[in-house]
Amino acid sequence: MRAPHCQNPRREHRSCASPCPVLRLFGYPDSVRLLTLSALASLVACTPALPPVDQPKPDLTTEEWYRQTTDQLTVMNRQAESLLKRGGFDQAAAIVTQEQPLQKRLLSVPQPTLAAMEAASDLDDLYGRMLLRNRHYGWARSVFQKNVVRWKNWKPQTPETAHRLKIAISAIAECDRNLEE
Repeated sequence: MRAPHCQNPRREHRSCASPCPVLRLFGYPDSVRLLTLSALASLVACTPALPPVDQPKPDLTTEEWYRQTTDQLTVMNRQAESLLKRGGFDQAAAIVTQEQPLQKRLLSVPQPTLAAMEAASDLDDLYGRMLLRNRHYGWARSVFQKNVVRWKNWKPQTPETAHRLKIAISAIAECDRNLEE
């Protein structure tokens, strides 16, 4: 059988002797073609729908839970700071441990608010100082480094963010001095 696209009826070309499967499909009986087309249509119908293209993602920072979590983290930071100043190191450590999931949740949104970043920064600063006090200089440096990166990349820079960056850099310098001893 010669493929329908062959130009020369006397000489079959190699490509014409075994045409592609789609072209061979046309040589099959109607029932096979109908079955093949219905199977193809079923496969296309079962594919998952594409997500909407122009659907903007919701701004999670405007949600009530986000504001409440930010406020809660700020209050807990103050409590831990107060306990730390009065010598309640174990109680402060317990609060810092409770704060970490809140911090993670706040920072998981695409563009956290300045208030959330400040609360997260305060927690990292507090935790870093606790590590420094316990002579875990390498771990403290790592925690302070998060604040350096956080405030170095914050846009727009303000006097407050510049001040926080300066504090984080000086805390890293303190860790480095202690590591050298």
